[in-house]
This record gives sequence, C-alpha cells and structure tokens, in this order.
Amino acid sequence: MSQKAFVYTELQISAPFDQVPWQQINETIKTKPGFLNKTWLSGVGNNSAGGIYAFDSIENAQVFVTDYFPAEARKFGVAQTTRVFDATATTDASIDMNSVHYGASPKTTPAAFVYTEVQLHVLPFDNGPWRAFNPVLKQQPGLLSKTWLSGLHTGTVGGFYAFDSLENARKFALDYFPGEAKTLNAAFYTRVFDAPVTEAASRDMASPFYG
Repeated sequence: MSQKAFVYTELQISAPFDQVPWQQINETIKTKPGFLNKTWLSGVGNNSAGGIYAFDSIENAQVFVTDYFPAEARKFGVAQTTRVFDATATTDASIDMNSVHYGASPKTTPAAFVYTEVQLHVLPFDNGPWRAFNPVLKQQPGLLSKTWLSGLHTGTVGGFYAFDSLENARKFALDYFPGEAKTLNAAFYTRVFDAPVTEAASRDMASPFYG
C-alpha cells in the first residue's frame, strides 16, 4: 500500500454528525498534499467529530496536523487532538490483523470503531509485543480488523479497530482493553465511535472500510 503515515484527529465538539458540514470539509481535505483516504468518526455518547486518515508521506501528514487542521478547529471554536503515526513500521502487525489499510477486503460493513493508545515508548515498533497480542485480539468478540499504530517520535502503541456491533466495541474498550494495558503497566486512551452515521461521509473519502 502507498500510505506512509496515519493521522488521528478529534474535535472537542458535541454535535450530531448530520450537523457536521462534512461535504464542504471533504472537498477541502481532498486537495491536501499527500491525502489518500479518511474514515470519519463520531463519538459515542459525546458526539465528537474526527477521523483516521492515510497519507503518502510523514511529511505531508505533519503539514496537515500543523497547518490545515488547527485552522479547521479554530473555525469551529473548539480545542482539538491530533496524532501522527508511522504506517510503515506497523505493516506486518496490521496485515496479520486483516487491516483494510493494508489491502485486506472488508468482511462486513463495520458498526463501530475503537481507537486506542497506550502510554508506552516502543521503538522500533517491531520489538514490541504485537506478536503476543495479535492471537488474543483475534479472539475478541465481533472484531473485524485492526490497524496497529506507532506514534511518530513518541513510540506510543495503539490501534484502530473495526467491530461488527457497538455492543462488542464497548465491551472491548471497557472490559478487555483495560486489562491489556494493565499487563503493560501503562496508562491508556480509548474512544468508541458510531460507524453507520459516518458511512456516507467516509465513502466519499475513499475509506478502505467500504470497499
């Protein structure tokens, strides 16, 4: 695959997704250098708005998070979160988890997404525990795929998951993942997102979750 970087964004906003001007935003993002695709995100319970993006280079991803995205957040008058991840470093780990970002065909249309990030420094990523965790992750109820994430400069370890139901996504985020982080003795960050409400917007941005 051609992606070299992933970007995660989330706006500190509370708005039903049908009130987000995604059509206008999509047309602008499509013009950004190196942009490949985006999966829109709508927070369960808080209606935050965000996305997971693929870029053709780390440099273009960095320009996006330092130039365009802060200006977009400013228009909404809200604080924002951005992260840049090295997509090359997690290729093997993600392919093993049927990641659609690395060419796997979607098994079914996702009903929910989960984003995780663990406060660890693991560089190089391949020295980390992904080989031990992947077999366990594959047994989690309703998990369709995972894209591993490796924080640029920080070496934080995370993932972007697709689930077959919101119930299974919540169980993963609330029950399974805290235990996984505990085994690593690390603080962590989780978010659960409603996939159906953002499907049209994500399809318009060539999201790999929709074939």
